[in-house]
Amino acid sequence: MIISILNPSFGENFVRVARWAAKSRGRVQRHPEYLLTVAQLLLDKGHIVNFIEAAARNFTSEQSYALILEQKPQLIVIHATTPSIYSDIEQALEIKKRINCKVVFVGQHVSAEPDNTFAIAKGAVDYIARREYDETLIDIAAGKDPKNILGLSHVQDGRVIHNADRPCLDVNMLPFPAWQLIKPEWYPDAGKKFPFLTLMTGRGCNNACTFCRDPELMYGRVIRTRTAMQVVDEMEYDLKLFPQLREIMFETDTFTADPVHVKAVCDEIIKRGLNKKISWSCNVRVNVKLELLPLMKQAGCRMLMVGFEFGYNEALQAVKKGGVTIEMARQFAEYAHKLGFTVHGCFMIGAPGETKETAQKTIDFAKSLPLDTIQITGIAVYPGTFMYQWAKQNGYLLGKDWTDWLTPEGEQKTMLSYPQLSNIDIDMLIDKGLKEFYLRPKQIWRMLISIRSMGDLLRKLYGFKAFLDYFLKNKLNK
Repeated sequence: MIISILNPSFGENFVRVARWAAKSRGRVQRHPEYLLTVAQLLLDKGHIVNFIEAAARNFTSEQSYALILEQKPQLIVIHATTPSIYSDIEQALEIKKRINCKVVFVGQHVSAEPDNTFAIAKGAVDYIARREYDETLIDIAAGKDPKNILGLSHVQDGRVIHNADRPCLDVNMLPFPAWQLIKPEWYPDAGKKFPFLTLMTGRGCNNACTFCRDPELMYGRVIRTRTAMQVVDEMEYDLKLFPQLREIMFETDTFTADPVHVKAVCDEIIKRGLNKKISWSCNVRVNVKLELLPLMKQAGCRMLMVGFEFGYNEALQAVKKGGVTIEMARQFAEYAHKLGFTVHGCFMIGAPGETKETAQKTIDFAKSLPLDTIQITGIAVYPGTFMYQWAKQNGYLLGKDWTDWLTPEGEQKTMLSYPQLSNIDIDMLIDKGLKEFYLRPKQIWRMLISIRSMGDLLRKLYGFKAFLDYFLKNKLNK
């Protein structure tokens, strides 16, 4: 079968496969590793597979249609998101007008809202592959009867049919992503050495954060790690495919959750000497076992992306950030800084019960830590999450239509508004926090003295340009 996988465009610099679908404040792009993993699975099954990266390349819809007409696919796979769902459906409808093919939607939004998606699609979407969609797409491409495909939703005789969920797959049977279908240079990020690739060391999460989509909607609440051998094999494969790579980002949310796994990966990297060839970065929770950090540093880990989230314990408890305290966060940050890691802090505004005064505690906490860079966002409430249902039931959710999830400029829009803290207050505090953190002489100096190479200088300049672009456009549109 001829298959086209479309990561559709939706406005300038729209980041489609990130945790929050929007134009990022840092003007970054994310690699579509899950789409490319299923692309390689389908290639391995003998199908002809094309990948259209319209989002990262800022294609117009007409450019996408032209490529699809050339490819003449029998099946189109489209990644859909909450704010772009109407545009995604419109593109699917236009494709079906021009070529006779089946259309399947994948992603968190359609997993949470399959009935609504079919209702507004009006025939433009044939199938929805819910949750972890790898094997579901294999079955569709193989021509299996839709009624017998697990994880599939489809319309039959005017009625939406939801087949039983598919059990979580064995992540060690997955191939490396079909990176040959993209170029790393399409994905800028001021925080990473450029160019870089992402790498998933596993799937699933054993935590219960109320705002997080992926465990609830895609990959489940059991951590499934790949073998250390597979992880490091992929690192070597990536370097062979793209010798120009300067960094690999372990994008897995829970990489450090299993100390045995972390140690095995680090030992394998050191054994093969990859720590002398390329640096890597990873996501970390502050309750990581601190004794792992020196080994990670020895194995070539350069940067830690850390979900600090809030600067006071009551907010952490309110979003069920289990096993984490600000005392633990401070101890972690100071030790990581002492070991020489670059530390990027992720913070949020808008926890249940938040006020202007408590939000300022988060800003002050971020400023008090030895962090190199930070990001601050409003809590993103997406359908299918606990936070979404709670906010909707209590009248705190602003969104009445999926288009409400973005500003007219394509930026992330705050969807929560409390009696004591409005959405306008949250947006103001986000901007206030970013300015207070980055415009301190101490922080400017820290960022300047961290420049060690031309690559570092170019990354800093890109980040500075993104910072200015966000604030200037924000100011002009107020």
